[in-house]
Amino acid sequence: MRERTVLLCLLRSCFTRTQTWLQAAKYVSALASDLPSRNGWSVAEHAGDRTPDRAQRLLNRACWDEAAAMSQVRKYAVAGLDDAARRPRRQRMTVGALDETGQEKQGSATAGVKRQYMGCAGRVANGINTVHLSYVREKTGCALVGARQWIPAEDIADPVKSLVTALPLDLRFRTKGQLAIDVMGDAYADGLSFDFACGDEVYGSCTELRRFLEDRGQAYVLRVASSFIFPLAPGIPVTCKEAVKRLLKGNRAWEVRSAGQGSKGERWYAWAWIATSCPHRSLLVRRHLKTGELAFHYCYVPEGQLASKARLIRAAGLRWPVEESFELGKGCFGLDQCQARLYTAVLRHLVLVMAALAVCAVTAAQLRERTDTQAPPPAGPDDKPPADPGLVPLSVPEIRRLLAAALSRPEPPGHAARWLHWRRRHQAQSRWFHKRARLARNYALVS
Repeated sequence: MRERTVLLCLLRSCFTRTQTWLQAAKYVSALASDLPSRNGWSVAEHAGDRTPDRAQRLLNRACWDEAAAMSQVRKYAVAGLDDAARRPRRQRMTVGALDETGQEKQGSATAGVKRQYMGCAGRVANGINTVHLSYVREKTGCALVGARQWIPAEDIADPVKSLVTALPLDLRFRTKGQLAIDVMGDAYADGLSFDFACGDEVYGSCTELRRFLEDRGQAYVLRVASSFIFPLAPGIPVTCKEAVKRLLKGNRAWEVRSAGQGSKGERWYAWAWIATSCPHRSLLVRRHLKTGELAFHYCYVPEGQLASKARLIRAAGLRWPVEESFELGKGCFGLDQCQARLYTAVLRHLVLVMAALAVCAVTAAQLRERTDTQAPPPAGPDDKPPADPGLVPLSVPEIRRLLAAALSRPEPPGHAARWLHWRRRHQAQSRWFHKRARLARNYALVS
């Protein structure tokens, strides 16, 4: 509760009216609740409102600065995770992990909706995609601290579609790599610093993003495809796949190291490190111990910073927590349950989800050392189980459950019956309009 109050106080300056700020606080509480789905109706009912009007007005028409709110959430999350990392007084790496996630949508009325490959669905589907930045503190925690929605070029060029979805007048088409530049630029403007920037092949293949990071002296470990071309020596360009065939013959070239702690223990891989024609750039190759599958990371470490294989492997392993942030954001806070259609409304929902996630992530990080009472891990396969296994540290989902219980309050008399009546009436009205629209289509076909 204390962390929630701290963040809400920081967000107060982003709202022109106190009523709007209080509505946003109720929205964040609903996102952290036990609701099975978090849309305008369920959020409004949980907040105690009589209709969804206030919740919908908060996202669509209310006057508040969502960019400034995202900045406050970013500063709060980073400060909280940094403070939690300093308590054991250990040097822990910080990584800015770039990745995109999506939400499936029906129809064509939502800003940015298009048939495209959706990682969340594992197939080509109709939906929207958003580029996110996650702030990762090694062995401490992570939180989403930035987001930019990807909008197709044809939507921006279409004045009717731009008007219907309320796209900003100055919006220009940006690739996902360019959106990553914008998100990283926002983070740097707020004073954030990272030991490494990490991302998958979408970002590793973006020359403009790599140049942007290098110009700022930002070290990076970015995934690239096997067909990625780099200069092995002056005048000798090779692909990653060719470099492995030329230089990594036999097992002596590989070293087995852990990529970090996973939910089931250490994640062991074989690693190889290949130098390039530039002393600051290199190629880090990861090989799966069972399948032999290869993954390639193009690395840059500016002059004056430590460049070692062990350090690059640590950074490569810290890219995965962004997937954990997406899983928590969707499963616990409704990141992919937004039913808004306007560009600003979608962004505002993302900001409020990031706020709810940040509160729980910071609280879990600060309580990690105090709530971790696990017994020592086994030293061998024949060890006997301990009499008392202890407790795992409090996780973000558990913190969310505790916060939901603390924020729960009794509903006013007749609240459930009033909402039942409202839903049935709204569904009847929607059904009538759908039938009229179908009749209009049928008459058009006959005539």
